[in-house]
Amino acid sequence: MNILISLALTTGILSGIWGWVAVSLGLLSWAGFLGCTAYFACPQGGLKGLFISLCTLCSGVIWAEVIIHGSALAPQLEIFGYVVTGVVAFLMCLQARHVLLSFVPGTFIGACATFANQGEWRIVVPSLLLGLVFGFAMKNSGLWLAARKAKQLSAMAE
Repeated sequence: MNILISLALTTGILSGIWGWVAVSLGLLSWAGFLGCTAYFACPQGGLKGLFISLCTLCSGVIWAEVIIHGSALAPQLEIFGYVVTGVVAFLMCLQARHVLLSFVPGTFIGACATFANQGEWRIVVPSLLLGLVFGFAMKNSGLWLAARKAKQLSAMAE
């Protein structure tokens, strides 16, 4: 079994479980899939990738709240909200100078999830983070399964 098939298998199984868990816990299944996506997309793997994804997702949620509340300071000036958004987007990218905040797409994923749920971060954060854990489990169980199959095949060839 190659890596793609192994990843597809574990991702399929755990995606179904995630859907059930999300509904059972009252979480946002779509936000969990964004958390999962963040782990898969992060260039770092393993626990380091998990931690970088965690930090960037959470920073994105915070930045989204800054945009939402900053824009509300001058609701009569529509352009003010655009300026706040531009400045914050600049800072979201600039923070990537720090290793734990270096995965810029993770920051934007966290922000987008927060915007999509109209700033209700109290439900977005646990949904993103549990989804992130599921993404970690999906990828690493798929890699484990592929390595196990490869080891079995090489043992049979000997």
